[in-house]
Amino acid sequence: MKKYTIFGNPVSHSRSPVMQSAGFKYLQLDNTYDKTLLTDENIKDMFFNLGLSGANITVPHKEYAYISADLVVGDAKTIKAVNTYIKQDDKIVAHNTDGYGFVMAIDEFGPLSSVLLIGAGGTARAIAVALKSANIATTVANRTAKKLEFFDMLGVDTIISNDIDTSDKYDLVVNATSAGLCDSNYPMSQDKLRRVLTDSKYVFDCIYGTMTPFLSMAKQLGIKYKDGEDMLLYQGVKAMELWTNTKATKGLIDSMRSALRDKNDKQGEL
Repeated sequence: MKKYTIFGNPVSHSRSPVMQSAGFKYLQLDNTYDKTLLTDENIKDMFFNLGLSGANITVPHKEYAYISADLVVGDAKTIKAVNTYIKQDDKIVAHNTDGYGFVMAIDEFGPLSSVLLIGAGGTARAIAVALKSANIATTVANRTAKKLEFFDMLGVDTIISNDIDTSDKYDLVVNATSAGLCDSNYPMSQDKLRRVLTDSKYVFDCIYGTMTPFLSMAKQLGIKYKDGEDMLLYQGVKAMELWTNTKATKGLIDSMRSALRDKNDKQGEL
């Protein structure tokens, strides 16, 4: 039996355990998956002290988890934030599956030419890298300039949220902040956000399982919207593939989706 967990703070809201446990059950693997509240940045020692074979990482530890890993693989090297750990030969190998999850989640929106991404944390980094790889024009907005340095170096447009030109039009507007997770806040000025959304085609919130103020505004405006449930699902599916060295089948994906939706009685964030 192998042990897995999700590290976060807060973490009680996470739906990853029920989803990933369903995946292990479908694969007939006698593995466990728990939640671990991590209140400091000592994630590497905690990983080994718990005797884990793998883990997921959620806010606010994705960037520190990147620093703590022994080996970083794939897009995570560019993102400089990770959400998946794997134990290999007494070392931690780190991946980021958030970008994959996001791309799969927005597939139903069809071709996109422009995206406004609100937020500048680890999830936003993964999304920005995925959008740039897809050659989709991306603007990242954040309340402060400091965290925008990464996106400037990535080569995407950046702007302070309060300075957004509301006459600009975007096919998709994404909330990659925690606004609305445990409060009634919007990811930026309510008035500016309303004017931006009015001209958008689609809205996506990385928070899942609740109608955030951001999504409520999109609904009021009659804009097609989606929460982060499918992003959670597909980033988890990719992590499952990495942990078990298998290719996900439709059966595995359906079993994880069913468990997530059957138990999705709480809000959460990736």
